Amino acid sequence: MSSKPSQPSPGSAFGAALGQALGITGADGRPIGRPSGRAPDQLRALKLEPGFARHAEGSCLVRMGVTEVLCTASVEGRVPGFMRGKGMGWVTAEYGMLPRATHTRGEREAARGKQSGRTQEIQRLIGRSLRAVTDRAAMGEMTVTLDCDVLTADGGTRCAAITGAWVALHLAFQHCRKANIMARDPLVDQVAAVSCGIHGGVPVLDLDYAEDSGADTDGNFVMTGKGGIVEVQATAEGAPFSEAELTGLLGLARKGVAELFAAQRAAVGL
Repeated sequence: MSSKPSQPSPGSAFGAALGQALGITGADGRPIGRPSGRAPDQLRALKLEPGFARHAEGSCLVRMGVTEVLCTASVEGRVPGFMRGKGMGWVTAEYGMLPRATHTRGEREAARGKQSGRTQEIQRLIGRSLRAVTDRAAMGEMTVTLDCDVLTADGGTRCAAITGAWVALHLAFQHCRKANIMARDPLVDQVAAVSCGIHGGVPVLDLDYAEDSGADTDGNFVMTGKGGIVEVQATAEGAPFSEAELTGLLGLARKGVAELFAAQRAAVGL
């Protein structure tokens, strides 16, 4: 006899509750299933390739499922005007999508002469996330720019960019230390990000585009290795979500970033 529980009838309150407890049905009593076939708490296939760009002081190609983002770290011996004379460094980021990162060609923002609001918001998020785990006094007056270029987009590009940018930044600081440019490592912690949402009434981890485009609730969680939260972006695409549901998504995110932290450490040899 199969040990797999049979699907309860959604016609009764007990059957609906049992189905949800077993992870067989959603809140509406319908059978659940992710388009990718993954378990609700399962990340997409993850691969971090450090040192991917030949000339950058630090780089990482991050693959999360079909999504691919190239992150490079460039070091300059100067800081922006508002940082001059403070004896501290600056970490910033730029983000962009190649024209054929999606199913149809998108116009280059450079051709339009300005960045979209989405692009500006994402690159500010990446910069904030990396600065949250950097002791900028240990950098001296230098700037590290993280360029995050989306090669293929299938959901979660900003999260993948943050995760890969940490690897690139770690390698850039490692390069500076080997060159005796800085005495100690400015990175004080890891940072990574993952998306979580409610799809078909079920909380799920690491949404791909098929889920993201039809999610009831969509969120991005940026966390540090020591358990701190840098930023939470959560939006109800339909009905409002509850505090309990947000707490559940936070728990899923913690599980996901723990796996991302392990992959980051392996990528940089920690």
